[in-house]
Amino acid sequence: MANRPTRGWKFIGLALTAMITAGCASLPEDPIEREIFLETNDPLEPMNRSVFAFNLQFDKYALEPLAKGYRAVIPEFGRKMISNFFHNLKSPVIFVNDLLQFEPQRAYETAVRFFVNSTIGIGGLFDISPIEAHDEDLGQTFARWGAEEGAYIVLPILGPTNFRDLTGMVGDRFFDPFSYVNEANQAQNTFYGRTVVEGVDDRSRNIETFDDLERNSLDPYATFRSLYRQQREFEIRNGALEPFEAFDFDDPGDGGGGGGLRIVIPGPR
Repeated sequence: MANRPTRGWKFIGLALTAMITAGCASLPEDPIEREIFLETNDPLEPMNRSVFAFNLQFDKYALEPLAKGYRAVIPEFGRKMISNFFHNLKSPVIFVNDLLQFEPQRAYETAVRFFVNSTIGIGGLFDISPIEAHDEDLGQTFARWGAEEGAYIVLPILGPTNFRDLTGMVGDRFFDPFSYVNEANQAQNTFYGRTVVEGVDDRSRNIETFDDLERNSLDPYATFRSLYRQQREFEIRNGALEPFEAFDFDDPGDGGGGGGLRIVIPGPR
C-alpha cells in the first residue's frame, strides 16, 4: 500500500490551535506596546519562549553533541556530499514551487540541475551542474501569492516557523515523490531518518554561528525570532534586496528573481 503523508495533518492541528489562541489574545492598550506587539507578530510569546528554552536544552544535550561527533567522524568532503545529496532530494519540491510561482526559467534550471546531478553527479552526491542552486517551498509560494505569514510559532525540536510556513511544510510533503515510493511504514522510517540526518548535517555547518549568537545575544529568543523572519523575507524575495510585493494575478508580466546576500539561520526551521 502506498504511503500517504498523513503525519503532516498533526502539524496543521497544532497550527490551527495556535492561531485560535492567537486570535483570542488582546492587543495592548498602550500605543507603543501595541506597535511592538504587532511588529513582532508573536502573540504566543510566553508559550514560544518555553518551547525555545526546551529546544536550547535539547540542542545542548543532544543535537550539538551529535553535530560535533558528525563533524569529527566525517571529513569535510564527505559532509559536502551529504549536503549535496539532501539538496538534490528537494529538487522535485523546488520544481513544483517554481511552477506555482510562475517562474518557468527557474523551474527549467531546477529540472536541469536535478537531471545532471542525479546522473553524472551520482545521485546528487556531487554538485557538478553549472547552474546555481536555489530553494523554494510552499510557504514561499503562499507568500508570493499574497498570504500573510500568520502568528510566529516555535515548534518543539523543529524550531521557528509561522502558520503560513507550517501549512506549506505539510503541503510540500504531497509534492515530494519520495513520500510515495515505499510502503507506508518504510516511507515513514525513511522520512524520520532523513529528517534527523539532515538536521544534524545542518547543525554541523552552523556550530560556531549558533554558539556566537546564543552567547552574545542579550535576548537569544528575540534574536532568533528576528533572524528567522529576516531569512524568510529574503528567501521569499529570491534574494532581491528591494521591497517585496506579492504577485498581481491580473498582471501576466509579474515575476521574481534576483541575487544578493544570504542570512544564515542556524538550527532547524
